[in-house]
Amino acid sequence: MSEQPKHPDLPDEQAHVDRAYAALVDVRTRALAYRNLTAGQRGGTHQERFERNYFDEKLVQMLNGLDIGDAALVFGRIDRTPDAGGAPEAFHIGRLAVADRDSNQLIIDWRAPVAEPFYRATGRETMQLVRRRHFMMESRRIVAIEDELFGAHHLGIGRDDGLDAPQLRGQSTLLAALRKGRSGQLGDIVATIQAEQDVIIRAPNKGVLVVQGGPGTGKTVVALHRAAYLLYTYRFPLADQGVLVIGPNRVFLRYIERVLPSLGESGVREAVLADLVRDVRYGAVDSPLARRVKGDLRMVDVLQRAIRARQRPLKEPFELPYGGGFLRLQPSDTARVVKEAQRRTRRHNEMCRAVEGELVAMSMSMMREEEYTLSTARTRLREIPEFRALIFRVWPSLSAAELLRDLFGSKALLKVAGQGILTDAEIISLYRPRAETLDGATFSDADVALLDEARHLLGPKPRKGGIIEEADEIETYGHIVVDEVQDLTPMQLRMVGRRSLNGAMTVVGDIAQATGPFAPSDWSDVLALLPKNRDAAVAELSVGYRIPRQIMEFAARLLPTAAPQQTPPTAVREGDAEPLILGTTRDRLFEVVANEARTLVSLLADGRVGIVCADNIFDELAAALDSSGLTYGRAGASALEATLTLVPVSLVKGLEMDGVIVVEPLDIYESSDSGPRGLYVALTRSTQRLVVAHSRELPVELRD
Repeated sequence: MSEQPKHPDLPDEQAHVDRAYAALVDVRTRALAYRNLTAGQRGGTHQERFERNYFDEKLVQMLNGLDIGDAALVFGRIDRTPDAGGAPEAFHIGRLAVADRDSNQLIIDWRAPVAEPFYRATGRETMQLVRRRHFMMESRRIVAIEDELFGAHHLGIGRDDGLDAPQLRGQSTLLAALRKGRSGQLGDIVATIQAEQDVIIRAPNKGVLVVQGGPGTGKTVVALHRAAYLLYTYRFPLADQGVLVIGPNRVFLRYIERVLPSLGESGVREAVLADLVRDVRYGAVDSPLARRVKGDLRMVDVLQRAIRARQRPLKEPFELPYGGGFLRLQPSDTARVVKEAQRRTRRHNEMCRAVEGELVAMSMSMMREEEYTLSTARTRLREIPEFRALIFRVWPSLSAAELLRDLFGSKALLKVAGQGILTDAEIISLYRPRAETLDGATFSDADVALLDEARHLLGPKPRKGGIIEEADEIETYGHIVVDEVQDLTPMQLRMVGRRSLNGAMTVVGDIAQATGPFAPSDWSDVLALLPKNRDAAVAELSVGYRIPRQIMEFAARLLPTAAPQQTPPTAVREGDAEPLILGTTRDRLFEVVANEARTLVSLLADGRVGIVCADNIFDELAAALDSSGLTYGRAGASALEATLTLVPVSLVKGLEMDGVIVVEPLDIYESSDSGPRGLYVALTRSTQRLVVAHSRELPVELRD
């Protein structure tokens, strides 16, 4: 591009970009000045302090939104014929709106309705455009301009002529962006969004939108841009309701953490499922059978039965010395109280105070020495340890962690809760020794959805005095984005759906990349477990932008086995090399991997290289790399921040690297956790070079 003659409009466009940057600096300077006016103020009325804090908070949000770092402020322009006719109007499109002191709009926010033709217009549907211009930027400098002309005689690159090949908007700009080395973190695509991506990004905020996309189609980054678009378009009420982004693991969250801030949105919560269940320690490891059982919807019935088993009438009379006599309760009395409480539709913890009140009322007739009201009698009896133990025995207030610690730590309770629902082997798989204290209890990743389900069924545990605070309820959000949704278990999908305030969700994934015992065969399996809404829809991304054609065709050989119903995305660019297959012996395998890693790191000096292997050989391969003196990072500790990173296949989904070495593919293929779909994922992580190193035979689909 740099060898071509400079575009004649480049000086004028650069001058406009310079004015926009100057205006942006001016806006930030004025915002800082306004903030400094109130920085030292103290005191005043409650209303004055509230207004001052609110004003300061909004200024901080504004300053954060105006801080775009090294990202390009402006990336394009459209010339559009007004509805009433006349000369075309020019609009410069950028990542945020910028105006000068006279309110002249220098840059239009990419999310604004007027910017939509920049992403959507084609030769057939020009959307009143006569020209679409793309800027190739280096920092604040325009290095090249690419024009697409529209109209009867100038269809140009933007035409839609019925050809099978994908029609790319701003082809040169897009391909240049795709060829850039990875930084170790996902970047935004605001300058290169394609038409089918834009349709999804700008879809209304209602119902569940499922985005099906094969490797390299940009489904993750499209979902994040959609979150930014929704916050811009539906600022009220989404700013108050909140937007939640759920990722599959912490490596993934670190990988995507810069996208939304680069788009001017810093108020979105990004989390893994475990972050949504607070005050619990994780670290327990389940057997494969236990993991499968804990993801099964049958666990809802098991938990309901486990809660009911804790609602227990006395088996023997209760007698408590009090004053000059005794307080006595018969098993039949407590049975009646428990039965009446179970008939109520309120949750277990919400009935704690009512059950306690009934037992206190029964005791009041025997408290003859003094006159008591129900309130004073309750207070007096609560001071007696034996009476508190009685209440806990009959109808205890329980947290979700307490319920699961007790359930999984008792073979008897597991049998009561699971008999007739689970098999004997499944019941046994759930058992683990009970921790002496709740603080000492640890839970597994598979327990997260069960803890959430238990909390939903129990209700929040009452605070001191039996009060349940609204803040203790499960937090809900106005929009939820879920990535790699195809890998969530039915119980995890219930957990996600529980956090939706109004059923508005964007869930993205790929059926062909689904792994595990609950891998869906169709998106209807997923939609059945999410909030029901007539606006639910499935949209598909069919074009692969990231993965070169040669790599995609090689990996796609696995699809007839891994996902017979799925077709690979259409790759839009050629790679520089075919996948390199290196066969060797087992004792030389890791040496070959280390040598090839050095070669790729040298060849792709500006990018990132990953070594992907089955989880069961991760530690052995890491030790071999250490012995070789190779400098590398581990995905679990450093995400993809190192130039070379060792990644277990269980964490590689959703990531992308410039060069990838897949080690011993048959190990991944034969794994019960990953299987052929896991290998398909591993083979589709590279944007430039793919190396397959093996000592065992290749899976039959990959043999020549």
